[in-house]
Amino acid sequence: MTSMTPVTCYVYGGGMPSPCQIPEPLAVVVAGPAGSGKSTLGRALAAELRAPLVDLDSVTTPLLEALPADALGGHWLTSRHAGVIRAGRYAALRATAADALSTAGRVVVVAPFTAELTGGDDWQALRDALFPTEPVVLHVDGDPEILASRRVARGAARDAHRVDVPPVAPAVPVVAVDAELTTAQQLARALPALGIRRPLDAGAAIFAREFDAVLFDLDGTLVDSTASVARSWRRFAEHFDVSMEALHANHGQPARTLVSLLLPPDRHAEALAHVTDLEVTDAVGLAPIRGAAAFFASVPADRRAIVTSGSVPIATARLAAAGYDQPDVFVTVDDVVHGKPDPEPFLLAATRLGVDPSHCLVVEDAPAGIAAARAAGCAVIALTGTTADEELHADLVVDGLDAVGLEIMASGALRLVPAAD
Repeated sequence: MTSMTPVTCYVYGGGMPSPCQIPEPLAVVVAGPAGSGKSTLGRALAAELRAPLVDLDSVTTPLLEALPADALGGHWLTSRHAGVIRAGRYAALRATAADALSTAGRVVVVAPFTAELTGGDDWQALRDALFPTEPVVLHVDGDPEILASRRVARGAARDAHRVDVPPVAPAVPVVAVDAELTTAQQLARALPALGIRRPLDAGAAIFAREFDAVLFDLDGTLVDSTASVARSWRRFAEHFDVSMEALHANHGQPARTLVSLLLPPDRHAEALAHVTDLEVTDAVGLAPIRGAAAFFASVPADRRAIVTSGSVPIATARLAAAGYDQPDVFVTVDDVVHGKPDPEPFLLAATRLGVDPSHCLVVEDAPAGIAAARAAGCAVIALTGTTADEELHADLVVDGLDAVGLEIMASGALRLVPAAD
């Protein structure tokens, strides 16, 4: 991949990166099946990057829909000329994207790109059109059930003629983006992958403190399980006919708390067993949060703990899926009476480690966890990617644990440091 201009300016305006933060030239390809939300992500990304948006549907569909079906031998998606029509659509897309890139220095291109992702001639044609930069591909995909439901909800006439194509794993390098995530959560993963990072407050007071131990939340902090959690609870909500809004409003709290808020007491046991089975089953192919594996490994084993609102089966499954070993101090919801936002989980972890909670650094991603850590007297680093940034009231907010590191002082104390450039 062609190297991008280094990010050297850290001035934000209106919540968006300034032009000097954006690598140039930059071509972002947003690919994925119908209903994946690729157009929504592409539009949001183009606005964030202040880049031209070139969407296959906008470039070609109005013309095709205006043509009489008998002129094409049926609907353009299924006519006997479908192959020629596809070739023409993508030729128009490439030409428009090339013009945008050559004049603006950056472009976001949106289409299914089914053939291109196989890595053959169509992929080479796209690369040639976007030369001299190498396109960064964001591949949006997800549960076929949610993709199908979105297609039904949008009511696009063309979906009635769409031919089902069996999914094929991309043969070109891609950044995988789960369709289950919100657009903001997708952006929080996409921007760092493009080399566009949240500014680090190197002067934050937390860098002057010394710590005896580090206490890690699990979901969204060590393991990128946000989509898995959302998918499991969406299926739970569908099964029990409960509100997704209520689930989102209580993120970070134990499942038993959520169940108690959503269902009558006589269904609690059934609901907990059901959601546990959903979450354990879905805990496959999970990745560590950016920089989390190295940061976790840098903490001496006898001075770190995991403190999660998950149960033992769920937490153990996610740790294993992301390649972590279970630490000696592993506090789950099964160990406490009061879960987050109560401080009990973090106080218990500090006790088991034999340290003062006020000398502990907590790594979190959710308001409930941050509140629990603060109530326990701990300092807090918050990670973006799960919750809106403005809800993260922590001592330091980062977009990945590769933004910081740990030093072991001569006294044995741990000190947080900005990562070397």
